[in-house]
Amino acid sequence: MESVDTDVQAGPILDYPFHRPSAIEVPPVYDELRQRCPVAHVRLPSGDEGFVVSRYDDVHTVLSDARFSRAATTAPGAPQLTRTPPLAGGLFTMDPPEHTRLRRLVSKEFTFRRVQNLRPRIQELTDGLLDAMERQGAPADLNTALAFPLPVMVICELLGVPFEDRDKFRGWSDAFVSLTSHSPEEVAAQRKGMIDYLAALIRRKREEPGGDLMSALVAAHDEEGRLTEHELITMGITLLVAGHETTVSMIGKCVLTLLRHPEHLAALREHPEHLDHAVEELLRINPIGDGGPLRVTLEDVEIAGTHIPKGSAVLAAICSANQDPERFPEGSPADFHPGRPSAPQHVAFGHGPHFCLGAPLARAELQIVIGSLVRRFPGLRLAEDVDKLHLTEGMMVHGLERLPVTW
Repeated sequence: MESVDTDVQAGPILDYPFHRPSAIEVPPVYDELRQRCPVAHVRLPSGDEGFVVSRYDDVHTVLSDARFSRAATTAPGAPQLTRTPPLAGGLFTMDPPEHTRLRRLVSKEFTFRRVQNLRPRIQELTDGLLDAMERQGAPADLNTALAFPLPVMVICELLGVPFEDRDKFRGWSDAFVSLTSHSPEEVAAQRKGMIDYLAALIRRKREEPGGDLMSALVAAHDEEGRLTEHELITMGITLLVAGHETTVSMIGKCVLTLLRHPEHLAALREHPEHLDHAVEELLRINPIGDGGPLRVTLEDVEIAGTHIPKGSAVLAAICSANQDPERFPEGSPADFHPGRPSAPQHVAFGHGPHFCLGAPLARAELQIVIGSLVRRFPGLRLAEDVDKLHLTEGMMVHGLERLPVTW
């Protein structure tokens, strides 16, 4: 690997995203960047230049400091992550106080208490999917049998979206989280398809409101004027994409980690009370992507002794932060240790104003899925060698293309 110059401004410009050698490793360049070049000068898929921050404390700063703006990514002439500009007017492209206003409208649906009330239904859906997998028999693709349909079922029920439209969501979502896998024309076409779909769904909710979240948001627009029509559509898109895309990838990768460590799988079977903490370690070691959403600096900023000019694109490398030995000192931070005391300090769900709204729901789904697999399939194991498994490429969210298992 080409060595990295400690002077970011004068050193080589690295191409982002960085190379992943396998389905079970984060890009190894992050180890060197944390040590020698914690603010790396990169060329983004759009062709624009920017910076990648790799140490835990610096990532924490970028995620929470108001000088690093999400809203500024939609300004004319702003540097872009991809060749397709982000969709303005949503939670991902707003700063407080506008972001706070919109987030408040939906936050009550994702509280710990609300999710606790949802757990019996999530367990019921999980059991039904595992029943079907067992009837079909081994081997099975756990992605197809469980990791994809479960989060889609849950978010569809929550939002009031027909589950039978799930195949449409897959194509739309893939386009929304594309780095290089889709052309700008493909992204634009898929984005228009999703906007048209949500607009039609909103019309139906106006005519036949229900007890779901989309009906509540429509009422907040129509009766209270608390969000615009564009914000209403964008909120639906955001919740639908973020509500399942990340959890789909996380379920598959977390289960794969456990299957690669049968001794830890057996220990969880003996001590299910350790499951919640093990899930935190699984979240730490299995990033959904290399970096969080792009931010743009509102003024000159200094990070780790590096000057970042106003108007610069900055990515906080969450996957690198979660393997920083300064924050996770117990053994090698690249290794999976279910009892690691520092595991809950991970930033898998981000930090600051944009901390993942659906974190309680994602945790619940992971806990229920892993607990159910441990109980019901004591002989669960990989049906193929791990080196034959691959992650999706050219995406902001890295998921396994397939996860063949047997029992």
